[in-house]
Amino acid sequence: AIHLGISHYVVDFRDQFDKSVITDFWGEYSKGRTPNPCIRCNQYIKFDFLMKRLKAFEADSLATGHHARVEYDTRSGRYLLKKGKDKKKDQSYFLYPITQKQLSRTLMPIGNFTKEEVREKAQKLGLSVAQKHESQEICFIPDNDYVRFLRQRIPKAFRSGPIVDRENRVLGQHEGIAHFTIGQRKGMGIAASQPLYVLSMQSDTNTIVVGPSDQLYEKTLLAAQVNLISKAKITKPLKVGAKIRYKHKEAKALLTPLDTDQILVEFERPQRAVTPGQAVVFYERNVVVGGGIIDKSEERNLSQTT
Repeated sequence: AIHLGISHYVVDFRDQFDKSVITDFWGEYSKGRTPNPCIRCNQYIKFDFLMKRLKAFEADSLATGHHARVEYDTRSGRYLLKKGKDKKKDQSYFLYPITQKQLSRTLMPIGNFTKEEVREKAQKLGLSVAQKHESQEICFIPDNDYVRFLRQRIPKAFRSGPIVDRENRVLGQHEGIAHFTIGQRKGMGIAASQPLYVLSMQSDTNTIVVGPSDQLYEKTLLAAQVNLISKAKITKPLKVGAKIRYKHKEAKALLTPLDTDQILVEFERPQRAVTPGQAVVFYERNVVVGGGIIDKSEERNLSQTT
């Protein structure tokens, strides 16, 4: 703002951030789920509370620095959210909850450039952020010690409890379900003849269920709180590419609508460590069809080669 000679305003959304992002973060962990706070921040802070302030600042649009693109499709009459030019930095996964109304007032100029091109432009313009290091930490946990953060807020998630296999045989004790996520191997202190991984966290019984790697693979999942972008609705099975985590490779899947905000996702090949609380996002090539929160999954006994 100083460089451009324009006004800079600071808007205090700390209370909204606490209620919409932080409370959900520890609440999900207390249920044995693994949340993605960046998605909640986009959904509620940037594209809801902040967008509602546009009128107060006499602004027509909200411009963000996301590596993604917004385009209007004249054939469908809908705004499309597309992957950014820089496939390694693409952030469309985090933006699937955005509505048509919000997209109509959103600009994402960074999406048309690679990260290197952005840095070069910033350097030529003399911007101090040109060489700024990227942060991989959760913004409200600057030391990245999320366990300490959660322990202060949900001590009940750090009660000791049993570690069992799928036959309910007790293999050991854990020090709190919030220490774990599905697919985790380290930190269990179990002596076994083969490597064991977390298959699920059962908050109602404070139990961690573990098993060998081949029990981590699942072919189906239920997506809840679904938001569609490129289509107004899905009325019949639809083939897409689906991502169950930000860094997860896109996999071929079939979507079957169940009701207004739930979709059954069936993968062509079983996927490893499908994690409730994380987002599953659907694509048709570079276009985001939509996405939802992974609610539950099945068939953890399928092998990778099934």
